[in-house]
Amino acid sequence: MTAALTKARELHLVRRPRTNASPDDFALIETDVPEPGPGQVVVRNTHLSVDPYMRGRMDDRPSYIPPFPLDAPLEGSAVGVVVESRTPQLAAGQVVEHFAGLREVTVADAAAVSPIDVDGLPAEAYLGPLGPTGLSAWIGISELAAVQPGDTVFVTGAAGAVGSIAGQIARLRGARRVIGSAGSAAKVEHLRGTFDVAFDYHDGDVREHLEQAAPDGIDVVFDNVGGVQLEAAIGNLRVGARMALCGMVSQYDGREPYGVRNLFELVTKRVTTYGFLVTDHLHRMPDFRAEMTRWLRDGDVTYQQTVLDGIDRVPEALLSLLSSGAPITGKAVVRP
Repeated sequence: MTAALTKARELHLVRRPRTNASPDDFALIETDVPEPGPGQVVVRNTHLSVDPYMRGRMDDRPSYIPPFPLDAPLEGSAVGVVVESRTPQLAAGQVVEHFAGLREVTVADAAAVSPIDVDGLPAEAYLGPLGPTGLSAWIGISELAAVQPGDTVFVTGAAGAVGSIAGQIARLRGARRVIGSAGSAAKVEHLRGTFDVAFDYHDGDVREHLEQAAPDGIDVVFDNVGGVQLEAAIGNLRVGARMALCGMVSQYDGREPYGVRNLFELVTKRVTTYGFLVTDHLHRMPDFRAEMTRWLRDGDVTYQQTVLDGIDRVPEALLSLLSSGAPITGKAVVRP
């Protein structure tokens, strides 16, 4: 074992929040790096993904993914470099991705680690536009809501890791008009180059914003937020509209659920609505990455990452993602 990697830090959940999550719910623990066994590799993680879904895993309740255990290293997507290998499948120096992140060093079976091609693209792109967030946008826009040429599309949470890519894919699929909402003036400004219309949902009535931006109605909604914004979107749908429901961040972190009051319009407007989890579509990752890689290299899709240095900043990044006015734009990444 390389001397520099005999010790490493990892993030643990030490208590479950009663309402809002707090930095005190986490602890940074220094541990011994175990010697790899046969068929294992040691990975020095270079970038860790921080995502809003992690807040749900802090609660001990049934969901689509198990809760984080207490007093144990936390999971998450990560990319890193193999520094020691006990398998012919992977060599030292290979850049890889895995789901045993939120720690500085990972020792894992080779089957749990996948090599990635970083030719011309930064490794951290595999956590954002080429990772699960990008796949979420691609599946929702391209296949579920199936944007068609001439459509008017509304994306909530449009400055986030998923929404910012969803809006650009909608344009590439032929959308006539792409509208995005965000949680601050700075985020709205960030969207102006890739969205036709962007607005701060704190600034006035959301339904009025949508009526002005799409006077003829909306064909496709890609929703990451729920609540008031989802209700406003439903109120401005065209007959035969499609909705892809990706997340409900307005209800995360102990917030009171919002009762959407106009659901009957889904009936009268004959709306097709898809709620989806990206984990059900991981088999499409190769097709998605082939197309997204081409878009990125050709400059058809751009992306932004907010990078925080130091594994101790993971809680800060997560709590910022849960606050609409926080300064995180695009994908939140921590460099441990």
